[in-house]
Amino acid sequence: MSECISMPSIDRSSAQWFTAAAAIFRKDWQSELRTRYAISALIMFVVSTIAIVIFAIGSESIPSDVLTGMLWVIIFFSSMSGLSRTFVAEEERGTVLTLQLLASPSVVLGGKLAFNFVLVLSLNIFAVALYSLLVSEFLIVTLSIFWITILLGSMGLAAAATIIAAIIAKANTKGTLFPVLSLPILLPLLVVVINATRLAGEGAPFEDAVREFQFLIAYIVVVVTVSQLLFDYIWTD
Repeated sequence: MSECISMPSIDRSSAQWFTAAAAIFRKDWQSELRTRYAISALIMFVVSTIAIVIFAIGSESIPSDVLTGMLWVIIFFSSMSGLSRTFVAEEERGTVLTLQLLASPSVVLGGKLAFNFVLVLSLNIFAVALYSLLVSEFLIVTLSIFWITILLGSMGLAAAATIIAAIIAKANTKGTLFPVLSLPILLPLLVVVINATRLAGEGAPFEDAVREFQFLIAYIVVVVTVSQLLFDYIWTD
């Protein structure tokens, strides 16, 4: 609870909003560096899943679109294993009331979203590096498409996972609800990022992926907007 006391009270000023959201981000990041719960869970899941994929492939020749799909399956389930504790940890530590007193719901959502984005983006970069190193048949030709897809896909994953984590933190069966709620919400995102990554692997020009990028940006805007509207009721319930 002492982690939250140093956070400034929130004003309507945008500068103060960013300062307070950054304080929540720092609190979560420092807490994660001490416990390393999410980081360890994410890394172990990525490593073990990629190892299973390698053993399953063996000496077989796998089409590039299948390899692309497997990469995002690994990223999806790895994210689900670590991001679910975003708000559950606050409930377990008993810091929910302190956050409610010191910060507005929008500030809490902003700080948590920033933390999840940094976490999932770091995970994705690690997963891509390890996957590319160990799965030699996975090749990316158009790097601009690929890295923009990773960036927007990470933001979409973080945005959806943050509001879902807030919802399941109030439930009794927290562990099982998170992947169940996440899959239907994230399925459109996964379909688009898999297709965009496939285009990057095929060496398609940047213009061919513009429609996918437009969808990803629209998805992020819609999820963040809906999250802002719902979070007030979820957080103060």
